[in-house]
Parts: sequence; C-alpha cells; structure tokens
Amino acid sequence: MKVDEAVVGASPDPYQLRPEDVAEAPRTFRDALRKTGPGMILAASIVGSGELITTTTLGAEVGYIALWVILLSCVIKPAVQAAMGRFVIATGETGLASFDRVPGPRWKVSWVVWCWAIMVFMTLLQVGAMFGGVAQVMNLIFPAVPVKVWVLGFLALTLALLLGGGYDRVERIATIKVGLFTLVTLLAAVVLMRQPEFDWSDLAGGLTFELPGAGLATAVAVFGITGVGAAELFMYPYWCVEKGYARFAGRRNSSPEWRARARGWVRVMHLDIFVSMMVYTVATIAFYLLGAGVLHGMGRVPKGNDMISALSNIYTQTLGGWSLLLFYAGAIATLYSTIFAATAAHSRLFADLCRLMGFFAADDYRQRLRYRRGWVIALTVVPVALYWLFESPVKMVVAGGVAQALMLPIIGVSVVYLQHRYLPKELLPSRASIAALWGVAAVIVMLMGYYVIGEIRKL
Repeated sequence: MKVDEAVVGASPDPYQLRPEDVAEAPRTFRDALRKTGPGMILAASIVGSGELITTTTLGAEVGYIALWVILLSCVIKPAVQAAMGRFVIATGETGLASFDRVPGPRWKVSWVVWCWAIMVFMTLLQVGAMFGGVAQVMNLIFPAVPVKVWVLGFLALTLALLLGGGYDRVERIATIKVGLFTLVTLLAAVVLMRQPEFDWSDLAGGLTFELPGAGLATAVAVFGITGVGAAELFMYPYWCVEKGYARFAGRRNSSPEWRARARGWVRVMHLDIFVSMMVYTVATIAFYLLGAGVLHGMGRVPKGNDMISALSNIYTQTLGGWSLLLFYAGAIATLYSTIFAATAAHSRLFADLCRLMGFFAADDYRQRLRYRRGWVIALTVVPVALYWLFESPVKMVVAGGVAQALMLPIIGVSVVYLQHRYLPKELLPSRASIAALWGVAAVIVMLMGYYVIGEIRKL
C-alpha cells in the first residue's frame, strides 16, 4: 500500500489526458532525441533471449544461410510499430484498448486481446529461460551456489526493482544495459570478420532468400523474436503513453494546433523507433554472425544446461580467453535486463486487461497500480516455476518465439484495419507509409503461412 501511495503521489496518472500536460513537440533533432526512450526499453527486451540465445543458435545450426531472415525481421516490423504508436498519439487509447476494437468473437474483450494473453503465457517460457540463463552464468562464476538458488535470488531482485518503480526507472536501467553488451558484441563480430579464415562469399550466401530446412522452426522463432517481436509490438504503445507522447499531444480536436502538435509528437515517435531499430539491428546481426562464424564451424549448438558454456565461445574464440568474464558480465546484463523490461511491460498490459474487463475504472490509477503489482509477482514467479519444470533454455526460447511469430499476422492485419477504420483523418500517414504497412502485413502473413503449411505437411 505504501508503495502505491508513494508512486501515486509522485506521478499523476500517465493514462489520463489532462490539459495541463499539453506541450509542443521539440523542433530540433537534439531536443527530439532527448524525448526518445520507449524504443530503448524495447531494445532492452529485444537484445536478450532473441539475440543472445535464439539468433546465435540459428547461426550455429545453419551457418550464414538465414541472415536474410534476421535482416527482414529487423527492418520491416517497425512499420507496424509506428502505426501502433501513431494510433496511441491520435486517440490517447492504450494498445489493448485499440485492439479491442477489432471485430469478431469476444468474451468481455476482443478475440485479438485473448490471443495476446495466450501468446504472453507462452512467452513466459522465454522469461523462464532467461532466469535459467543468468543463473547458469552466476553458477559458473560462483560454483558453490546452485543454479536454482541463483534463480531465486534474481526472482527477489526483480520483485524489489519493479514493485516500487515507475517508467523512469525502467528507462534508465534499459538504456544502460543496451549499450553495455551491444558494443562489445559488435567488437567481437568485427574481429571475426577480420580473421583470415572468414569467408565473405559464405556471408553473401545468407542474402539469397533461402529458408534452411533443418533450421526452419528456429528461423521462424527468430523472425518472431528478433527485431520487434509480437510481444514488443503490444508493449510499445504503453511505453509511449507513459513517456507522455499522447498526453503532450492532448485530447483530439478539430483545431489546426492539435494537428500540428500531434504530428510533431509522431515525428518524435518515429525518431525513437529509428534509433532503437539501429541499435537492435546491429546487435542482432553481430550475434548471428558470431553464431554462424564461430559456433557453426565448431559444430557446437547451444542446448540445455550447456547453453552458456557454448555461447561463451563467441567471445573467447574471437577476442581471446581473457574475454570470458566479459562475456559473463554481458550475458548477465543482457538476459536479466530483458527479464526486467519484459516483466515491467507485461504487468502493465495485464493490469490494463483487467481494466478493460471492468475490474476497475479507467481513471482509478491507484487500482491500476495495485493490479500491476499483483501481475509483477505472478509474471515473475510463473517463469521461474517453468524453468524448474523444463530446464532447457534454448527450447523454451524457441517455443515462445514460435508463439510470437504466429501472433504477428494477427497484429499486422489488425493494425491495417485500425488504421483505415479508426485513425483520425488529421493524422493519416502518407500514401507511401500506408502502402508500406500493407506490404509488411502481407510479407508477415505469407511467411507465417509458409511455415504453417510446412508443419501441416509433416503431420
């Protein structure tokens, strides 16, 4: 109770559009850059299990042949992300409230919202895998402490960090983490490419749009996780709301002032997406190249409790044995901050789901915080239990990734519908942007359709 009162007292409800919060968008690039942040929280979620575990594992399994999957995943999904952010700024609605408008079967909320909830419970396998991964690293450093004890320690740390903090804490931790491991991993990839045995023709073969047969399931999981995954697409509108983009634009009206102000904050949102895309794309490609160039040549695919030991070769085989502790530090920062960012976001979304189902009023911020705290506990305890049950981080990440990949077509089609049916005309994007959104949705549907048909044929 005291935590709730402190947070409420310090931070007015970020989900309400108040006239006193209206502000003009920054006009210079430097000032706009200072207003970014939601994308970096997403990058903290992205540069985690997807890159360190699944992307590297895909490279270890199939070599460079699936590089195009990585690039495609990183560069096309921001079109959907931008459309969702635009909708939030234009309407002031949360992400789940927007998807609740999609027609079709419903029980209290739309079928799309229920699909999201099912997907999140599947992605808890990924979070459990990250608890296991970071605990494995700590066990390698301090072998006297069992893995399961480390898991409990990180569970307690997560609860301590998230039960009493708001948006600013999440953004600060996420930003520090993103820079820590990404730069070192990029350095390792550059060292790899400068080695005499590195074959640039093999790298070029990864851009031939060929799907690897043996690694198809992992490739689809990578498409679902890397870049902005389905889970992150649902998260982004909430971070935009808490950053203040919708509040700064103000409640929609017919005035030219509102239109200019809203379009200004849309531009800031686009910059936020672009900066984060550059960060996670560079990190993702670096991880993939290291998996393909180091682990694939060694014939060593990360799996089970050998995952961290296998992955450490991407540093030690390029930078030297001295970098092992550096890899451990980076792995801890990468995996744990993803646990932190994902749990912070999902607890907000599930609290909002409870609001949409009528458990509390939209303007009752105190109740929203109470529900959010309850979901923080649930979304921390359940992944830990799942890890203790399965104890196979790579398989857990892949399972969650497939669930995210299968959700992407639903998101793509729903966002196209929302943009054409409900986006205020004052904030409609250019024809080129509309065409790009349609194109991205079509690519996602076709790629996922290809995967589903392939799996059906195996039956």
